[in-house]
Amino acid sequence: MVTTIRDTQETLPLENGDRLTRDEFEKRYEDMPHLKKAELIEGVVYLASPVRVKKHGQPHHDLITWLGTYKALRPGVMGCDNTTVRLDADNEPQPDILLRIDADKGGRSRISEDDYIEGPPELIVEIAASSASYDLHDKKQVYRRNGVQEYLVWQASSQSIIWFSLKAGRYEVLTPDEAGILRSVAFPGLWLDSEAFVAGDLAQVLETLRRGINHSSHQDFVSKLG
Repeated sequence: MVTTIRDTQETLPLENGDRLTRDEFEKRYEDMPHLKKAELIEGVVYLASPVRVKKHGQPHHDLITWLGTYKALRPGVMGCDNTTVRLDADNEPQPDILLRIDADKGGRSRISEDDYIEGPPELIVEIAASSASYDLHDKKQVYRRNGVQEYLVWQASSQSIIWFSLKAGRYEVLTPDEAGILRSVAFPGLWLDSEAFVAGDLAQVLETLRRGINHSSHQDFVSKLG
C-alpha cells in the first residue's frame, strides 16, 4: 500500500500555529478526544492554555449563570458552552459561551446533521487574557465579517467588559444607560450591570437582569418568538 501525503497528515496532532483547511482541522481534532479546546481562526490553529480561576473559571461561571437565567423558558433561544461553530472555510471557533435564536424563529445559525453550529450565532461571549489577545483582534474581525450581531468580551487583565454591537457591518461599543446598565440589542431584556459583575456581585447582576426581563421590550421579543 502506498502512503500518500494526505494519509500522513491525517495522523498528525494539532499544534499551535498549524495552518489547515477546515476539513483537515476537524479531522485532526476528532482524532484527539483528550483535547478540550482548539480553534481555527483565519486558517491558523489555536490551542487553549490551562484555565485559571479568577481570570477565567469564575467569570465564565457567572456569565453562564446570567445568560442561562435569561434563556430559561424563552422559546426559540439556545445557549451553548464551548461549542464548535462553523463560520466559513477558514474559521471554526469554539466560543466560551454563545446565545442563538433558532433558524425557524429568524436566527441565522442552524444545527448541522453532525451536531455542530453552522452560521453566526446572535451573541458570542469570550474571556480574554488581555486587550492584546486574539479574541479582540483576529477573532473579533472574523465574527464581524460573518455577521455575529453582538460580541461580549471579559478582559481578565483589566477586569472589564467590552460589548460590541454590529451596525452597518461594523462593531460599535455598547454604552451603558443613565443607570449604568448595558442593554443588548439582539436580545431585548438582556441587561448587564457591569460594575456589579466586575465586583463579583452576582445577586445584583441577576436582579438587574430580572428588571430587564420584566421590561416591555422583552415581552415583545418573547411574543415575536412565538
